[in-house]
Amino acid sequence: MKEKITVSWTEDMAFETELNGHKLIIDADDKVGGKDKGPRPKPLMMLSLAGCAGMDVISILKKMRVDVDSFNVKVEGDLTEEHPKHYNKMHLIYEFTGKNLPYDKLEKAVNLSQDRYCGVSAIYSKAMELTSEIKIIEK
Repeated sequence: MKEKITVSWTEDMAFETELNGHKLIIDADDKVGGKDKGPRPKPLMMLSLAGCAGMDVISILKKMRVDVDSFNVKVEGDLTEEHPKHYNKMHLIYEFTGKNLPYDKLEKAVNLSQDRYCGVSAIYSKAMELTSEIKIIEK
């Protein structure tokens, strides 16, 4: 299966695309010639990882019949200082809120996402160190 995407330059440092039927603009800040009309490309890499992992974990937990009141995935990325600047490490923090949440099932869902289902995690783990932790907030 092949997927394609095209970004079209609009002005200055801004590019626009249509992604899954949604318009998206990426841009740079004014220090490098942009007008801050959209997010930067590299942080979107962290968003892709968080979204992929989050969707997997919620899907797996639903199948396990584990109900959470709320769920957040935070990603912290370590960016190199030399060019080309890139992430050399990302750390995922899975935050679950609920009452009497079964840690073993939460951990299993996270591990299944990271090790088997999340395609973003699969490719990123070949390029950088990926670490994670689980936090439970009792309600």
